[in-house]
Amino acid sequence: MSEKPFAVIPLLTRALHRIRTTPPRIIASPPTQPRRAAVAILIRVVPSPHSQPTPQSAQPTLSEFFELDWVKDPNARAEILFLRRDTPLPEETAHSQPRTRNRNEAHVAFPGGRTEPDDEGGMYTALRQTWEEIGIDLAEKDYLCIGQLDDREITTSLGKRLLMILSPFVFLQVTPNAPAPDPIPSTTLYWVSLESLVSPLSPPQWSQVTVDAASRIAPKHSVALKLLVRALVGSMEFPAIVLRPCTTLPQVLTSESPQTLKLWGLSLGMTLDLMSYMIMPLPSSSSSSSSTLEVKADSKGMNFRASSPFSSSVMQLPYHGTPEGIRMEVVAPSLASVFPRFSYPDVNFWIWVFGKRYREVVRGWEASIRSGGVNDRRCVLLFLPSSLKCSCITIYRINWSGSALSTFYAAIRKALVVVIVARALGILFGIAFAGWWIFSS
Repeated sequence: MSEKPFAVIPLLTRALHRIRTTPPRIIASPPTQPRRAAVAILIRVVPSPHSQPTPQSAQPTLSEFFELDWVKDPNARAEILFLRRDTPLPEETAHSQPRTRNRNEAHVAFPGGRTEPDDEGGMYTALRQTWEEIGIDLAEKDYLCIGQLDDREITTSLGKRLLMILSPFVFLQVTPNAPAPDPIPSTTLYWVSLESLVSPLSPPQWSQVTVDAASRIAPKHSVALKLLVRALVGSMEFPAIVLRPCTTLPQVLTSESPQTLKLWGLSLGMTLDLMSYMIMPLPSSSSSSSSTLEVKADSKGMNFRASSPFSSSVMQLPYHGTPEGIRMEVVAPSLASVFPRFSYPDVNFWIWVFGKRYREVVRGWEASIRSGGVNDRRCVLLFLPSSLKCSCITIYRINWSGSALSTFYAAIRKALVVVIVARALGILFGIAFAGWWIFSS
């Protein structure tokens, strides 16, 4: 008896409704670095080959769209759009420069780019960049803007230097057949099934992308210092998901073997942010007796299965295990993309030693995910001299991804200082011992 196919459409419905009703965490640009960028995360539902969608005279609302017969068809397939640039954007090169260029690998991203002075905001930037880069007009009635995910900081120099603020916007194609995209010659589009990213029946294949640690630490034009840093601390290994595209545009016939598509870094983090909205918040402690959470660890990572009267679907996020030293029930979104490992084990050990603060942030992030984000709000207290009282005047949401990133890189900087000093002392001791042995003999 064949297994029932994994239903990803109900999870997508839940996620998009939650994104629409949840205000994003907005990061204001500091005066010293006003640059911003925006990307478009485009999702579509491909009808079943056996269904015949009826044309819609008006654009449906989000609720009306998911009530359409061809959308509710069990054989309908939800897909998300990625692209590969032959020439990466400047911010991509500065943030995530691989150590070596593997001709058999290709790294994917979302359409988007930098905000221009004449842009009327982040959404306008996402609309403009998508039209210019891939020829899709997201302002047409074929597409519906769902909302914005949390802003993200693009940094370099191990988190010490801010490059820009990135704003991701989510769009949904609400018609079965939209005008064909027209990407520029240096861009290739890939539609990837959402089921391949969240289904426990066919979990994603995990890999890694190696980044030269010297490119994050040493000055850009100092070749000697880069070689020294590379020898002392090794390289950074970022988790990545190997994608299996359903559709490739444009289709190019070639005798060469196809490149392996890898999703990692900022694009992986935004994808996991999107999928984290598919998780139903766990019930309160009063009803905990009717809800269970099963956690199973294996060599491929952590598998999570939640059964609850509030959730009829099984949800599994494709996280790459848990970092060493962290014990958690539910891994926070984007954890896999913001916590790389180093090629030298002692560097990872010292990062864990100095990582108490970022583990506390991760635990808070976990609690936020489990509660559906209702416990991550903070108020600013203002003292009123006239009434001699304090008043809460502002409520804001904690930037969990930014806090996790900054505290983790702070632990990395401390660990690297210890490692480099220890290695330098070891080299000096070795030279002194060798000199003593030679002269004494």
